[in-house]
Amino acid sequence: MTDPLNQKPTASGLAPNYATVIKGKILLVTGVAPGGLGAVFIKAIAPLQPAVLILADFNSAKAQQTADELSKLSPITKVRTLDVDLSSLAAVRRAAETVNGWADIPHIDVVVNNAGITAVPRAITDEGFERHFATNYLGHFLLTNLLMPKILASEAPRVINVGSDGHIFSPIRFDDPGFRDEALYRSWMAYGQSKTAMMLMAISLAEKLGTSKNLLAFSVHPGAVTTNLTAHLNWEEAYVEMSSTYRLLGYAQGWKKDFDFLTPDEGAATYVYAAFDPDIRAHNGGYLLKCRLGDPWRDDLRAWATSSVEAEMLWKLTEKLIGQEFRY
Repeated sequence: MTDPLNQKPTASGLAPNYATVIKGKILLVTGVAPGGLGAVFIKAIAPLQPAVLILADFNSAKAQQTADELSKLSPITKVRTLDVDLSSLAAVRRAAETVNGWADIPHIDVVVNNAGITAVPRAITDEGFERHFATNYLGHFLLTNLLMPKILASEAPRVINVGSDGHIFSPIRFDDPGFRDEALYRSWMAYGQSKTAMMLMAISLAEKLGTSKNLLAFSVHPGAVTTNLTAHLNWEEAYVEMSSTYRLLGYAQGWKKDFDFLTPDEGAATYVYAAFDPDIRAHNGGYLLKCRLGDPWRDDLRAWATSSVEAEMLWKLTEKLIGQEFRY
């Protein structure tokens, strides 16, 4: 159910095509503040009667605001909020313990790892990790794996990681993921590394659990969308830095004058496609954009974000960083 490249499908328009798949599903979505892609995604599917929607966010008030909107769209759907600060491994462990303790949630059909930050100044978390890497990737890696028993209890489990074409800014800096030399730090490169990591994580999950446990995992690029994720940015300054980074790396985008922004409803369309389309099983682990499989010959898609070797190297590094192994 792919769309032509020159069209812009929407989440609200695409979701009814999967009504029979969505009905009765239990989903967990991170990053659900009103107006963001996570909220737009779940609002698009809520009228189609999923059984339970778990809204995970560090801002409980904003999560509750989205929950209230969803309850109006589908009164029969159970909506739960989950407090989680993805930049803190300790907070992620507490959140996972909470979910695993919910006896009335025997399984989770779809996890959408959507939350993230974009191009923020250099900061190190209390646990010693660069902020983009911690929030966008490490927290999601740990949460997903701690919830894996409930995910695998689903008859058709899926994990959707939000990547980005911004992965072209940086491969994994295996010897220095935290930019220890502050003078070398560039916010868009830090962001890019975290998105490369999310794409590689999807590959690892597909390879480790696809054949043996029927798990499907994909990474998605929603496109350039102005949401609350980028609300903190001064776009004039951010555009200058982004263009400078593109030029430093030799990318033609560094000389572009503008970008083709999508609406949040358009950006969330690929979330719907990745979470529910029945025909993409053969592309397990793949990178999706515009409701289709990414193509390195015509899309911004780098080999460092599609490599099984890099994926396994990152998995091992991540286990070392978080101090816990996940063997499947």
